[in-house]
Amino acid sequence: MLPSLKSISCRFVNTSTPSCPENIVVGVIGYWKLLHGGRGALLGGNADDHGTEEEMNVVWSIQGFKRSSCDEAVFKPKRIHRIPSYTLQLRHFWKSMAKTMSMAKKNRCATMDSYDVIANQPVVIDNGSGVIKAGFAGEQQPKCRFANLVGRPKHTRVMAGALEGDVFIGPKADEHRGLLSLKYPMEHGIVTDWNDMEKVWSYVYGSDQLNITPEEHPVLLTEAPLNPAKNREKAAEIFFETFGAPALHIQMQAVLSLYSTGRTTGVVLDSGDGVSHVVPIYEGFAIRPGIQRIDVAGRDVTRYLRLLLRKEGHTFHRTSEFEIVREMKEQLCYLALNYMKDEGSDSEKATYKLPDGSVIDVGAARYRAPEVLFRPELIGEEWTGIPQCIHNSILKCDFDLRKTLYSNIVLSGGSTLYPGFGDRLLAEVKRLAPRDTKIRISAPQERVYSTWIGGSILASLDTFRKIWVSKKEWDDEGKKVIHRKTF
Repeated sequence: MLPSLKSISCRFVNTSTPSCPENIVVGVIGYWKLLHGGRGALLGGNADDHGTEEEMNVVWSIQGFKRSSCDEAVFKPKRIHRIPSYTLQLRHFWKSMAKTMSMAKKNRCATMDSYDVIANQPVVIDNGSGVIKAGFAGEQQPKCRFANLVGRPKHTRVMAGALEGDVFIGPKADEHRGLLSLKYPMEHGIVTDWNDMEKVWSYVYGSDQLNITPEEHPVLLTEAPLNPAKNREKAAEIFFETFGAPALHIQMQAVLSLYSTGRTTGVVLDSGDGVSHVVPIYEGFAIRPGIQRIDVAGRDVTRYLRLLLRKEGHTFHRTSEFEIVREMKEQLCYLALNYMKDEGSDSEKATYKLPDGSVIDVGAARYRAPEVLFRPELIGEEWTGIPQCIHNSILKCDFDLRKTLYSNIVLSGGSTLYPGFGDRLLAEVKRLAPRDTKIRISAPQERVYSTWIGGSILASLDTFRKIWVSKKEWDDEGKKVIHRKTF
């Protein structure tokens, strides 16, 4: 029988230093090691110890690099180095937690702890620019996942039986998008409309989603790195003052993504809808000088695809039609391994059926649109592309760490799901890295949920209460406390 999460937390975490981030990492990784007989699984060990063929996920390896007769670089990754699927690895983790977490569900109104915080299940909110994911700590997947947008009627209501409501959020906004003017409360990971953002969070708590009382559950909220301090302070103010949350912890998205894989070391590329960022982490320590941020992500790909389609004679100018283009992007787009070669040849067209039943053909726009992630200059941006950011991030780290970081690149976020993304990234990073450097890119299948899963693991540890900010601390110390307890 596997030990309980509580006993593991006590065994592996030194709670005498409550705000120390490495203690949290030791708690998570210690649990992983115990589950796998001390081998460490994803942490290292022999390749032969990594499970059966069915339990493996491919890791792109640069050992598949070959040169053609014309001396042009041709990358053909081989299936030679493998690691276990973290979903399979987490299976035992969730089973061992089930009994512990079920007790918390049955006792939602438990006693007060030393921080005067109700000891209920924490709520984990992955606050993405495009999609918001929320659920309870200890669960395998978020309970709710919907577009982080707000819609308002753009036409006059003239009938008594017309659709009721002045504001539509998430699924309802998407369902009635033809009648609404849609707006995202966040741009590039930063909240631009706090009133709408508050409405979205309120909807998360409501009966259509989590159906809980905000005052009874601590919150783990995610954010992109290098966000303005005022953004974090305002978010904390809303959760404490408006919702009355008993406790709050704000954590960097890339760090949580690494938690979900069971690693302590790696360079995390997290690319979502609003922002892409690269964070180097070594043995649980985030190397802050190496953090790179690019305000080019999935929404920019959608905008560029809309522009390319307009050049082909297909116009999508309404906010509701922007969502159609986004769905088209998710279904049809891919990354070209050799962009210039594809530009010089006729690309295969794909068809897409619009909501009105008409069908359009999409050609070169399928690979041109996501190219902006690697070449932001295509849309007039001065940011460096993702491969260069990874390279720059590693160069900001000490010489002794670089070799390990190059061999532990981890993908996270929806904008890394394009077919061909991993192969293209491998080829680009190889061109930038020192000669004979071994490069490995890990792409978990469920990486669209990586940040939330990492938050679910972190918020389930007993040590989590040592790093959150309680309502009492907020009342006593004010805004500065939210920075003191965020790493």
